[in-house]
Amino acid sequence: MFRWRELSDVPPGFGPSVVTIGNFDGVHRGHQQVMRKLVDLARERGWASVVVTFDPHPAQVHRPGSHPGLIMGTQDKLDALDATGVDAVLVLSYSLEFARQSTEEFVLGALVGPLGARCLVVGSDTRLGRDNSGNVDTLRALGARHGFEVLVVEDLLDPLGEPAAEDAEAHRRCSSTWIRACLHDGDVRAAARLLGRNHRIRGEVVHGAARGRELGYPTANLSPDAAGFVPADGVYAGWLVDAQGTRWPTAISVGSNPTFENVPRQVEAHVIDRPEEPVEDFDLYGQDVVVEFVERLRGMVAYEGVDKLVAQMDDDVARTREILAAEA
Repeated sequence: MFRWRELSDVPPGFGPSVVTIGNFDGVHRGHQQVMRKLVDLARERGWASVVVTFDPHPAQVHRPGSHPGLIMGTQDKLDALDATGVDAVLVLSYSLEFARQSTEEFVLGALVGPLGARCLVVGSDTRLGRDNSGNVDTLRALGARHGFEVLVVEDLLDPLGEPAAEDAEAHRRCSSTWIRACLHDGDVRAAARLLGRNHRIRGEVVHGAARGRELGYPTANLSPDAAGFVPADGVYAGWLVDAQGTRWPTAISVGSNPTFENVPRQVEAHVIDRPEEPVEDFDLYGQDVVVEFVERLRGMVAYEGVDKLVAQMDDDVARTREILAAEA
């Protein structure tokens, strides 16, 4: 998959192509449905399939400080888009100046011209251009004038396969907003069903207080600026993927650890059954790692004394091992 970070990266004369446009935060199952249509149509016609997305997310530009947390960072979004089979992704730098373009200026300047777009595949709620004034009807009118067609992919409904049909939730559309709500509640299982894979965050392993090592449970502490939506405080079963791509079963703690005072909110990952010797062969400090969340075990609790905390950690690790054995 080609990864272009600006229009000048697109080779001269590229196209013809089938293009889709969006933020695609999470690249969830609804987005994947759009990508399947995009790829199938492009292969059928012998054209290239291209995704156009934005960095930073427009909400970060228009609502700085009050925008919703992103489900994933740009690197993970590109990896997830790569997995859909598209030929190329163009990541456009989003700014207030960029947002002032009319729908026609954007379509001609970014899609029809550089990418040779002959067809746009979009969702029914697509909005673009200055003040989000452009919609599907706008695109169809532009297509009639400039020689491209517009295909609309309907929303993916009932993505969890539950609850019962008579429940209003049964017809909820798969969306990034719904996934964020699941993660906010710590329901990483539901988030994974909407995403089509485990939710993950990515960050550098940094030095902490080494309290876990003192208790017999050394942890990899992720940097506070880790990319991705950190789920609700609690303890989770999951995986750690190191810089070499090795996937380790892991018990994950999210929160401020109320058993101890003055501990900031953090993500700590304890690799289960990690190699004991030589220790330097399992030094994660400074590595960029991925932490995947499989299931929430419990909320964050303040324990009366270290012994009770360690006993609970013993149980957390045992349950994590069982859960991940069943998933493998």
